[in-house]
Amino acid sequence: MLKALLFDVDGTLADTENAHLAAFNQAFSDLSLDWHWSHEDYTELLEISGGKERIKHYWLMRNPEVKGLDAQAVSDTIARIHELKTAYYESAVNDGQVQLRPGVLALIQEAVHHNMQVAIATTTSPVNISALLRHAIGPDWRTHFSAVEDASTAPIKKPHPQVYTQLLTRLRLKPGQCIAFEDSSNGLKSANAAGLQTIITPTDYTRHHDFSSALKVLPALSGVRVADLQSWHTA
Repeated sequence: MLKALLFDVDGTLADTENAHLAAFNQAFSDLSLDWHWSHEDYTELLEISGGKERIKHYWLMRNPEVKGLDAQAVSDTIARIHELKTAYYESAVNDGQVQLRPGVLALIQEAVHHNMQVAIATTTSPVNISALLRHAIGPDWRTHFSAVEDASTAPIKKPHPQVYTQLLTRLRLKPGQCIAFEDSSNGLKSANAAGLQTIITPTDYTRHHDFSSALKVLPALSGVRVADLQSWHTA
């Protein structure tokens, strides 16, 4: 029997990537870096999970000669870029530039009404999660979720399954009692590696990914009910 819904955040709960991209570019500008990520650049960089990891990957692509003594300076700069980017992203969310994807909140509320557990499994930071859900749901957003695993509690990024295996342990549930919701191939690989059936709602940044192992691929969660999930789910 289906007992829990496990949601990724960026791209899944909300289509956040345009706001993240704009925030990265503003941070680069503030620090006088000659970087500017296009939509195409960011589509490729999203293959790397984690904002700091994305910055580091790009830095090393542009400066492959960085070694040893420079490593700490690079690390400090990456941390500063990410700090500024997070502030700009939070401001964008608070200004109403990021909304939950269609059908998401209704499905969460119905699941809670049916006494199902709803939880978050993401590699994004607690600050980003709180900014998004405080604005979209309200100051009591945390009461909608039985557990939250994020970058602070599960540091090994997707496609590694750590975030999901830890979440299952906290919920005291087996993979066959849950459905995961993701938007990317890395998320799908992470959930599948933890033994979870997964529903994919792609974004413009991930439509080209391989979702052949997904339980369902849907344009959005509009109109999806708990009864639908129960019928699709096979324990």
